Formats: sequence, structure tokens, C-alpha cells
Amino acid sequence: MHFFYDICHIMYTFKYIKILMRAMSNCEQCIVRKFNSLQMLTKEELARVSACKTSKVIKKGEIIFNEGDALNGVYCIRDGVCKLIKLSENGKDQVVKFAVKGGMIGQRSLISGQASNLTAIAINDMQVCFIPKQEILNDLQKNPDFSMDVLKRMAEDLKESDDSIVDMAQKNVKQRLAETLLCVKKKFKTNEDGFLSLTLTREDYANIVGTATESTIRILSQLKKEGIISTKGKQIKIEDEQALMRIE
Repeated sequence: MHFFYDICHIMYTFKYIKILMRAMSNCEQCIVRKFNSLQMLTKEELARVSACKTSKVIKKGEIIFNEGDALNGVYCIRDGVCKLIKLSENGKDQVVKFAVKGGMIGQRSLISGQASNLTAIAINDMQVCFIPKQEILNDLQKNPDFSMDVLKRMAEDLKESDDSIVDMAQKNVKQRLAETLLCVKKKFKTNEDGFLSLTLTREDYANIVGTATESTIRILSQLKKEGIISTKGKQIKIEDEQALMRIE
């Protein structure tokens, strides 16, 4: 008898999970659309997008798309973080930006009609929704509010790129690394133990600031000796934020 009740309970649980997943897959009910251009679509447009999109899980370290790929749609990030990197002429990766929950990636390549000039790699386990190219193009042509929002966000990305170029030219490696640590804290916050919530490798930090991994390790060790940061494995905690801001 207990076995029968257990089976019924399991079946009910699976039914509930299926209903919940169906609800989560509905673009109209998805909270992350509030953080990207999809918020500008009408209910009818959202329903159409929801019907044609596909959802998938991307494991940590997996490539979402490669530099040089012809993208047939855009990716909406429901959960997780990925890094967008550019391969330089000397074969070294340069981290251009991070894409987080609520963000969309691939729209620039889609709109320009050119192959992707960046590679997207999952930093942690991710959930993404893939929206086919034609659906996005239809909405860009028919919904001016959506088009303007996409252009606005692309312009913001270009501004960030301009600022990054200036920083690379005018600031030394230690300043850039300090600024990166502060940006990671501001954007991703800290966990309950005070460590940066986003855990990056030393190589990732090196690729962000544009230097060798050995130099990054050396500077982090110096910051640790000075009591400005503390570390636990790959995790980093900012102990003296003001001192980090004053680095020259």
C-alpha cells in the first residue's frame, strides 16, 4: 500500500515539474526578459518567439559559439555567466566582456550578417534559450521599439569597448587588475563568506587585463601581502576596497 502511495506521489511530482518547466519556458512569464530587449515585444510577438525557441543547458567550460561561426539566431541567458573572448594575433585570448543572466548574445553578428567575431564560453553551468534568426529579424523590421532597444544596448557595448581601449592604453597592469576586481565585485557581488561570487581563474584575470598569467599571479600575491585582498584557492576577497581604488 505504501509502495502505491509512493508511486502516486512520484507521478504527481513529475507532473508538477513538467507543468512548472512549461511555465518557465513561456517567454511571457520569464522574468529574465525584463533585463533585455525582449521586454519591448508585444504579447503576440512573445508568444510566437516562445513557440519557436529552444532551451538547453550549457555545462561549465563548454563553448556556446566560436569566433568565425555563422550564427543562426541569438541566445537569451536564463541563468549563469559566460565570457566573450577574442583571439589575438599572438594566439592569446582577450576577454572582451561577460554576459550574465538576462543578457542576450549573438545579436550583433545576426544584425550585421557577418560571422561572429567572438567566442562565447560558459564560466559556470548555464541555461540558455536559442531564438532563430528569422524570428528576431521579423521583430526588428516590424517593432520599432524593439529595434531601438537593441541598437541602444549595442551602443552601450561599444561605449564599454571604447572605455576598455583607453584603460589598456593609459593604465598599468596593476591598475587594470585592481579595477577588474572592483568591477567583478560591483557586478556580481560577494557570497556569504565575503568572497567574490564570480570565481575566475588567474588566466581569466590575465586575459581581461591583457597580461601574462604569471604577472597576474605576482600582482595578486603582492596585493595579498599588503592585506588588500585575501584568497582561498581560486576565490578572492577584497579586504580593503579603498586601498584597491587608490592603486597607482
